[in-house]
Amino acid sequence: MKSSVAVIGDIDTVTGFQLGGVKECRVVKSNEEAEIALDELINIDISIIIITEKIAENIREHIDKRIGSDVLPMIIEIPDKSGSSERDSDPMGELIKRVIGVEMVK
Repeated sequence: MKSSVAVIGDIDTVTGFQLGGVKECRVVKSNEEAEIALDELINIDISIIIITEKIAENIREHIDKRIGSDVLPMIIEIPDKSGSSERDSDPMGELIKRVIGVEMVK
């Protein structure tokens, strides 16, 4: 698997990452486009996929089905330009648990 980064998000988020040098970027405007973009990036062996929180929430079931408990690709959710969204779960805690197999407790 390549050691590369990709981004799925709105035009503003994607543009920022492109200016930072990320080459694999997908601007999406619908849940269907986001699911297709995720599948494309998984198929080209991307190691880290950065996706905005709102898009990830809208396609959560698809992400879980495609990634499952696999370590790679690592999905990192970031806020979009409107800020962080309220969530019931801790995405970083879930990421740590998936990667190292241990749940971090406060």
